[in-house]
Amino acid sequence: MEILTSRTLLTSHDPDRLTAFYRDTLQLAVAREYPAGVVFHAGAGLLEVPAHLAPAAGSVGAEPRDVLWLQVRDVAAARDELAALDVPIHAEPETKPWGLVEMTIHDPDGRGVILVEIPADHPLRRDHRR
Repeated sequence: MEILTSRTLLTSHDPDRLTAFYRDTLQLAVAREYPAGVVFHAGAGLLEVPAHLAPAAGSVGAEPRDVLWLQVRDVAAARDELAALDVPIHAEPETKPWGLVEMTIHDPDGRGVILVEIPADHPLRRDHRR
């Protein structure tokens, strides 16, 4: 499976505070903002604080978990490849409300790994330079 890009998603009970830490304290440059989170440049990689993945307030045993985000060319092909290797599929490929096609597996330590396909018509694939 060919990985095109990656980012680490840092979940938090307080995503606003975590965002402020990376933006204001560490002064990481913002790569992209969207209604439910922020993606930061972090050297050659990206860090994302996705508020939509925050554990529910007061939920028992719901500790924040870091998640790896891996962009692939074809999520369906990646799913078939992983299934053939007996990797359990936690969430089947589906188009999310934000337009990305995503599926989820877990690594041996239980960390989420989101495999993402960016459709050709998605804003992340458009050249916004004038």
